[in-house]
Amino acid sequence: MKFKGMRWWMVGLVTLGLIVNYLARNTLSVAAPTMMSELHISTQQYSYIVVAWQVCYAVMQPVAGYVLDAIGTKIGFAVFALAWSLACASAALATGWQSMAFFRGLLGLTEAAGIPAGVKATTEWFPARERSVAIGWFNIGSSIGALCAPPLVVWCILHAGWQTAFVVVGAIGTVWTLLWALFYKHPRDQKMLLDAERDYILAGQEAKHSDDARKAGWRQIVRSRNFWSIAIPRFLSEPAWQTFNAWIPLYMATERHMNLKEIAAFAWLPFLAADIGCVLGGYLSPIIHKRFNVSLFQSRKWVMAIGSLAMIGPGCVGLVDSPYAAIGLLCIGGFAHQTLSGALYSITSDVFGKNEVATATGLAGMSGYLGATLFTLLFGVLVTHVGYSPMFVVLAVFDVLAAIVVWMLVREGSSNTPHPPMKAVPTVQAAQNS
Repeated sequence: MKFKGMRWWMVGLVTLGLIVNYLARNTLSVAAPTMMSELHISTQQYSYIVVAWQVCYAVMQPVAGYVLDAIGTKIGFAVFALAWSLACASAALATGWQSMAFFRGLLGLTEAAGIPAGVKATTEWFPARERSVAIGWFNIGSSIGALCAPPLVVWCILHAGWQTAFVVVGAIGTVWTLLWALFYKHPRDQKMLLDAERDYILAGQEAKHSDDARKAGWRQIVRSRNFWSIAIPRFLSEPAWQTFNAWIPLYMATERHMNLKEIAAFAWLPFLAADIGCVLGGYLSPIIHKRFNVSLFQSRKWVMAIGSLAMIGPGCVGLVDSPYAAIGLLCIGGFAHQTLSGALYSITSDVFGKNEVATATGLAGMSGYLGATLFTLLFGVLVTHVGYSPMFVVLAVFDVLAAIVVWMLVREGSSNTPHPPMKAVPTVQAAQNS
């Protein structure tokens, strides 16, 4: 049996994977107030736990990307997903900040494949004109996972303790791994894919995404201008999203004096806004491309600029007294960051070929998480001395600088390897049939 629009089913499967990936990493932040109290963990020690995850994630990102490019999306993503599910469940065994940092480090090592795998899968399954939309849809998995964490984790805490939350989330990840292993295939091997849709996908991809495209080594990638035009913005912008993921529940508890039930009721809202940013940002690119007669590549840069300017919202969080107004500004931040983040992933898929895109994404991700790690260490120390508000201002400035770097440095097309001519554009009838 064959299904129409199979590429959208595949991106849906990738989205589910990102949901369980981010659900696992956000379980800690929601459980933090209760866990810190029971295990007698200080705010600074909590920052060490967060840093353990970030350092391991950063170091492993290029390795995970290389593994995915070497052994393929299907097997690579399945292995990493099963490993992160087991690592998440193991956190229930923690008895202090050191053991929790160890288990979170294991989680960081294994979760590092999530974004590179998602970018690689959408590169395999979508023509260039639809790629930003596809990336926008799969990127909402990061926000939905964070959105689901507060109610799920709080429910587990109230009924069975914080340890149960880690076990439940690990079990959910194991179930998704089985689904991925059963259903994901490359377009050339997917028997449920209509021939017209397969032709539409392959004909609409740049030559660097063809099966015979050459693969650049990591040294070639790192030496290219386009890599640094992505890696530097990732270094600057990633701290914002990691701060949202790791610190919002604790911020609501300590700075805005919300109880556990109020955190469950409101902590997910910035991530709902982030979902909207993921999807709208994906559609904004082709809309700007068509409406303002700019190239598709140039439209990605416009989307990133829009997102970075909207990050001024959470930078003003210290100016409001109402906790609900603060949540509203953090919602603007969630929307803004995921809008610019999706655009940056789309740019990465535009300038790197399918045999190198996961490696490039992983290397740029390492840069991003090194930036997040340094900021978290600073955050954990300074938040007790200067408060949260100045730190949110810094995050807004970083994202604006990231957009400026993209505008100044990135160039359309990959300079890493020569590529054969682009395949013919698909016929209108083939696109309609798909």
